[in-house]
Amino acid sequence: MTDDLPPNPALLPAGLRDLLPPEAETEASAVEALMTVFAAHGYQRVKPPLLEFEDSLLAGSGAAVADQTFRLMDPDSHRMMGLRADTTPQVARIAITRLGAAPRPLRLSYAGQCLRVRGTQLDPDRQIAQAGVELIGHDSPEADAETVIVAAEALAAVGLTRVSFDLTLPMLVPSLLDDAGLTGPDRVALSRALDRKDAVAVSQHGGALAPVLTDLLLAAGPADRALAALAAAKLPKLAGALAERVAATVAAIRSASPEIRLTVDPVEFRGFRYETGVSVTVYAPGRHEELGRGGRYICGDNEPATGLTLYPDAILRVASPRQARPRVFVPFGSDRIAVAQLRADGFATVAALAMAADNIAEANRLGCSHILRDGKAALLHTEG
Repeated sequence: MTDDLPPNPALLPAGLRDLLPPEAETEASAVEALMTVFAAHGYQRVKPPLLEFEDSLLAGSGAAVADQTFRLMDPDSHRMMGLRADTTPQVARIAITRLGAAPRPLRLSYAGQCLRVRGTQLDPDRQIAQAGVELIGHDSPEADAETVIVAAEALAAVGLTRVSFDLTLPMLVPSLLDDAGLTGPDRVALSRALDRKDAVAVSQHGGALAPVLTDLLLAAGPADRALAALAAAKLPKLAGALAERVAATVAAIRSASPEIRLTVDPVEFRGFRYETGVSVTVYAPGRHEELGRGGRYICGDNEPATGLTLYPDAILRVASPRQARPRVFVPFGSDRIAVAQLRADGFATVAALAMAADNIAEANRLGCSHILRDGKAALLHTEG
């Protein structure tokens, strides 16, 4: 019989990980770059708590992420609490309570961590960084367009300019199925076929809807082609209004930022269940991982809102590596004014805390690329 090995203190639960240097600093600087763009467009930052009482956290739009929410008992109040899986419902709560009397449209931004019960196959991480904007109190194509335009500028600030914004209408397919009276196994089979982009199965299960759904399914792609298919389709009232709205949103985006790459998928209906109008997913070329997601929803009982959340972890996986500050070794007793100037010039200073026998060796040991000499940062490889 052998004793069990002691647990490895570096072992973490599935889907959770430590972020080490320099990645942790890179993520923090990227988030601040995103937030700087948001602030420049008038979005004011809020910071909701990581934990809330379950009944408020999962109210309204929060109900859509209830199955992804960790719960625990508050030892103080003995009430159930939830750990946020998505920040948007919390911002919506702030908007209708603490900022209920603030002028509309209300522009709010946020950045923080979320924790989800399960990861996905594409992204197994359960702790997710978010940085986003919410535009509350205005219902128009221009409002929908603004979140896309601001997100595109924010992504450009971290080096991502070749991204695409995929516009979808999560309510279009359900409204068509409702209007056709499709229920039960037929509706399930047709929904599965649409989800899998299976045109043959759509023809088999679509009944009278098969021709229009097949046309819309095959039209997914560049915005002009998809919008032409939507305009040509004979859609009932709600679906027709949704088609007109996405066309107007595309026009508003192009009017302000014609360089943004837009695609439209008329029959895509996945996403958060609180989305009620034009929705958006952000992709990088050749990648299936989402860089961001958002769309129109109802804030509180009836206030219109739209927003877009970016995922910094995913963004950094596709963006060009950001240059870390070069590290300068500062020998013990160096001039403080010279050291302060190095920091002002963008260097990270690593000060010796005691006299070193060999400053060059110590600089190399501490991972520095430069050493302070004669009041300036000198590359280590130039030192004799």
